[in-house]
Amino acid sequence: MAAARDQDFQDVVDVLLYGDSSSSSSSDSSDDDLDFLLMDAGFGPKRELGPTINLEDVCELDCKAMFRFAKDDMWRLHNALRIPASYTCSQGTTASGMVALMIMLRRLTYPNRWSDLVPLFGRNEPELSLIFNEIIDDVYERFNFLLTELDLVWLDPETFAQAIHDRGAPLTQCWGFIDGTARPIARPIRNQRIMYSGHKRVHCIKFQSVEAPNGLIANMYGPIEGRRHDAFMLQASGLMDRLQQTMVQPNGDPYVLYGDPAYGNHAHILSPFRGANLTAPEEEFNRQMSRVRISVEWGFGKICQYFAFMDFKKNLKILLQPVGKLYLVASILINCHTCLYGSITGNYFGLEPPALETYLNNQ
Repeated sequence: MAAARDQDFQDVVDVLLYGDSSSSSSSDSSDDDLDFLLMDAGFGPKRELGPTINLEDVCELDCKAMFRFAKDDMWRLHNALRIPASYTCSQGTTASGMVALMIMLRRLTYPNRWSDLVPLFGRNEPELSLIFNEIIDDVYERFNFLLTELDLVWLDPETFAQAIHDRGAPLTQCWGFIDGTARPIARPIRNQRIMYSGHKRVHCIKFQSVEAPNGLIANMYGPIEGRRHDAFMLQASGLMDRLQQTMVQPNGDPYVLYGDPAYGNHAHILSPFRGANLTAPEEEFNRQMSRVRISVEWGFGKICQYFAFMDFKKNLKILLQPVGKLYLVASILINCHTCLYGSITGNYFGLEPPALETYLNNQ
């Protein structure tokens, strides 16, 4: 349709140019007709936006498919996030809190174009983009501490360590797992080498995550440029200092995280035995810990499974949108989803997540 409109516009321009170069004079009425034709071909008919979506009119199946949450849980999520009654954008556009929440969830759920969401929400593309950015900024500013602090009411290292040990891990003081992930992005037009990961052979941004055995992401650091190593992320994140302050047993021994060999061995982080000549007990230790450590990959996978927008690199343009902030907000929302519906990780270790309100209010 756009190509046909462009062709019509070019035809009208050709007629005007022919009329200007012709020696024959045109009547005033003919000139007016051509002017109207040019306006119509250039701008086309005005688009009818239609009515906005009403949550009450959405069936239960469609609600979970479009927004990842059940209809009743949408209001529960709205209240737990303390979404305001309305959002007002910089140029005056307003939207109710529930509409803004639906726009955010629908945008993250699938790599839609804004034009695909126009019929659904009855708003044009610029308004949808402004509302989306407004609620993303709001959720991030008020809840990013849930991904940076370890002083969380639901985080019980003693219970977590016991659950991991009961699942077959030889360690008795391991309360979670640490790993890094590289999220592919569209190749930027500048600073390409900074964002390029030679190991992954892709332009990306990286995040460091700590996964708890109840299925929640306990800590996430990022984004950082794709060329950086996991060891650099660990140092830059300041996680070691926070672990030393909060993750200590009553007898003074440290609770530890378990990660891949890139993290090395520290007081609060352990990794597998390395070398070509490992003893049988060392190989058995590595095998048993690897079996339980796979759960951290399930956490990364759940973000991209439920919020596929974050897995569509052609749309992730770091010079045009806050890609890192979107991934962090998606992580918070995935934790909310886990609080309501559980997770594979929680089922594997036999642990229940906290209530949604407990997680978001941290009390």
